[in-house]
Amino acid sequence: MKIYKYFILTALSLLLTNCGDTNGSKKSSLSINIEAKSLMLGDKLTLSINNPQQQEITNVSYELNGKAIEKQSVLDHITLGQKTITAKVTVGDKTETLSKTIQIYNNEKPSYYKYEVINTYPHDITSYTQGLEFYNGELYESTGQRTESKLRKVNFETGEVLKNINLDDAYFGEGLTILNDKIYQLTWQAKRGFVYDVNTFEKLTTFNYGTSKEGWGICNDGETLYKSDGTEKIYLLNPENLNEKSHIEVYTEKGKIPNLNEMEWINGKIFANIYQKNGVAIINPKTGGVEGVIDFTPLRKLVTQHPQLDVLNGIAYHPERETIFVTGKNWDKIFEVKIKKQ
Repeated sequence: MKIYKYFILTALSLLLTNCGDTNGSKKSSLSINIEAKSLMLGDKLTLSINNPQQQEITNVSYELNGKAIEKQSVLDHITLGQKTITAKVTVGDKTETLSKTIQIYNNEKPSYYKYEVINTYPHDITSYTQGLEFYNGELYESTGQRTESKLRKVNFETGEVLKNINLDDAYFGEGLTILNDKIYQLTWQAKRGFVYDVNTFEKLTTFNYGTSKEGWGICNDGETLYKSDGTEKIYLLNPENLNEKSHIEVYTEKGKIPNLNEMEWINGKIFANIYQKNGVAIINPKTGGVEGVIDFTPLRKLVTQHPQLDVLNGIAYHPERETIFVTGKNWDKIFEVKIKKQ
């Protein structure tokens, strides 16, 4: 009886397996062929279909991230990073959809910038700086660490705290930016940000993140918010509804740059701290390409050395002075610098 039941169960298993194995799950012999091994911005993309069984193909159409392209296309007016190429291939009366992932790199090496320290100012050594920005000549700062996170307005020349609110203990404060008299402050892993009135620090609303993983840095160009989440991606947000409209991916000519942290919009470019590095990347917001790098490593030796001292983080542009202010997590100084391409 046991043997009989075993055969019955085996037969049912085979029947169900065969019923589930339809033509739709059959692996296609066709595939997308790309001539170049690596692709850079401005390269010519040449596509074809591998057809080892010599099937009669009557039509092929290609798309790059959902937009129609020709089988030979120049990779300009496009953002960098990972992209998906799809091909709809008609064989007889059936159409197959094929896909292939590619990566597009920047077509230029980053330039190196040197800096000159113009002034040095005091900074609260207990501030785990996450965001730093000037607005109407006033310096605003967001700090991190649970139970210690704050939003502040600071006199940058004296270090005096002019206005301060503490975040709820559950939140780990991250970057901030200010647009149209509203402060946008991120938190780290809670997937939530806050919007305040810049004059009163009254909390106006909260917002949830979209597909971005976490909250790290944020800046704006006067119309759009740019948000980092600790990966190589920077998300573009509508400041009215805080929806993530799209994203760019930050790449050099060699590969992606992850751990993008605090950001600042300076003269049409995004300046981004890279977590665990004492440097700043200068990013083209239209492509995601890294156009420049500033190494601020020597500044860390100019601040008081103590056990809680952490990496460079915090970059703010003063448009009237045309200088950049930089500091770090638990640094006791803010440095006013000018930069110049080497």
